Amino acid sequence: MSWLDETMVGFDTETTGVSTEHDRIVTAAVITRTGETVTTRTWLIDPGVEIPAGATAVHGITTAQARAEGAAPAQALEEVATALAGALNAGFPVVAFNAQFDLTLLENELARHGLRSLAARLVRREVRPVIDPLVLDRKLDQYRKGKRKLIDLCTLYAVTVVAEDLHAADADVLATLELVQALAAAHPTMRATSLDSLHDLQASAHREWAVRFAAWLKSKGEVDDLPRPEWPVAVAAAPAPANQDTLFG
Repeated sequence: MSWLDETMVGFDTETTGVSTEHDRIVTAAVITRTGETVTTRTWLIDPGVEIPAGATAVHGITTAQARAEGAAPAQALEEVATALAGALNAGFPVVAFNAQFDLTLLENELARHGLRSLAARLVRREVRPVIDPLVLDRKLDQYRKGKRKLIDLCTLYAVTVVAEDLHAADADVLATLELVQALAAAHPTMRATSLDSLHDLQASAHREWAVRFAAWLKSKGEVDDLPRPEWPVAVAAAPAPANQDTLFG
């Protein structure tokens, strides 16, 4: 039996912006799927800073709503990290689209609030195994042209989604879990590859892509926001303190 037939745990966040060092988690979803059985946990978090209009336009959560209905960040982040650590310690893969963003942001948020890192909660002291359909698609079909956003890959691999629902953390997770199965159907070698081997393959593939893409950006004179080669986590040395506001974009 392949790992594709076993339990998988999907993870996604919606945030105040696109910086893993400075931005904050606004919503999070952890969805456990075993066969047809699906268990969903979601969090609405008061990030403690203003949610920029640009971010609200993406996920629909306003500053007022987060302050009125959101959980305290330390409490929610502890629960998210505990859920993910429990999955990884049980040997279940964490599935996330563009995992480096969500997992790096989570680690920085945990540090910001004085909480133990996800890695420190793991028996192996390493965030693994992780499955990232974005990294896998780049590796398995690297010469295909076109965009590789979640909605693009769902369209390519015939995963049925309601486009308006994407950018809600739980909807993104469900789409990503379906996308993994569709990817495996298109690339059968995934089924026969162990989780550890697949994790290592993705880490290597992401590193190669990041180096190539960074070189291309530099050749165009773009030296800001270069992709980080570490995967699935690229933790910043010093995340912004919990009381510091952030800017979107």
